[in-house]
Amino acid sequence: MPGSTNGTEENSYLINGQNHTAGYVCRAGRGEPVFYTDYSQPKFVWSAGSPPAASLSVSPDRVQHFLHQSVTLNCSGNKTQWRVKSFPEPVRPSSSQSSWRTMTGSSCTINLLQDDSGVYWCESGSGDFSNAVNITVQNNDGPILVSPIHPVAEGDPVTLSCRDKQQKLLSKVFFYHNDKLLHNDSREELNISAVSKSHEGFYKCQHSGKESPQSWMAVRVSLSSPVSSSFPLLFIVRSIIGILVIILLIFLLCYRRSKDSCCISFKLSGSSNQSSNRNDAAIQPGSPEYSSLPLGDVQLCESLKSPGAAANGTWSAAAIDDPDYSEIESGGVLE
Repeated sequence: MPGSTNGTEENSYLINGQNHTAGYVCRAGRGEPVFYTDYSQPKFVWSAGSPPAASLSVSPDRVQHFLHQSVTLNCSGNKTQWRVKSFPEPVRPSSSQSSWRTMTGSSCTINLLQDDSGVYWCESGSGDFSNAVNITVQNNDGPILVSPIHPVAEGDPVTLSCRDKQQKLLSKVFFYHNDKLLHNDSREELNISAVSKSHEGFYKCQHSGKESPQSWMAVRVSLSSPVSSSFPLLFIVRSIIGILVIILLIFLLCYRRSKDSCCISFKLSGSSNQSSNRNDAAIQPGSPEYSSLPLGDVQLCESLKSPGAAANGTWSAAAIDDPDYSEIESGGVLE
């Protein structure tokens, strides 16, 4: 951070084994003598397993505010004394210091001016930090975007809206995510029923051709999200396995039933060895032949479990209801 004795002039900086929360910024320089760029926005790195020592809340609870609007920042934590700090630090004449920032205990009220946009946090004398929040000042006659000032938990609902200087909720508004128009039609609010990591990014609104500043909406991934996100996949896999098992059982059942049936063939043909007496044309038990029936070959299927099966496993015509044939003549009718 500016004013700190720790730093590096390398292209990268490795943070290893950090045991306390700290904020970091970077800037570039070139030439001789060196000309430096402005500092980047600060980035806070929290120590492992250690939550912020304090919580910073903002009233009104949103990122964007209008010029000359009063904003109150409140630090709550286990320390008795906190200071509200910001980056970049606004430059104020010494005569107006008390008029734009008033500290009462752990609360600070700011009368916002144009260069008050930045990152704010609480800091104790011992070096403890709170969470950091962004505050953006709308310094023209455009609208402001009403968006969450703190990170949103994954899966929670979020509503974004657009308001004017009179705090009136505007209708016929277009919303943008990372400079991409979200909907072709205008609306009053942007509702997200369940926030995911893909919703993270910069948002802004547009009304009557005037745009709000853009604000970053952060999404906090909960520890239980990997389990919950894998649940639909496990459900689908288990359902497919269950269906395959049912199909296999049905196939085995049909296979067993098919083995319990067979096809019995009876060949119906004429015989020259039968008696010429028509009354003797009745079917003889045990004989698969019918006398003088010019009907061609006929296939007949029956179940092995049909009544009349021979005890030794062979089949005869007697296993089927005995038909009576009488007076069969050429061109005649079977009675």
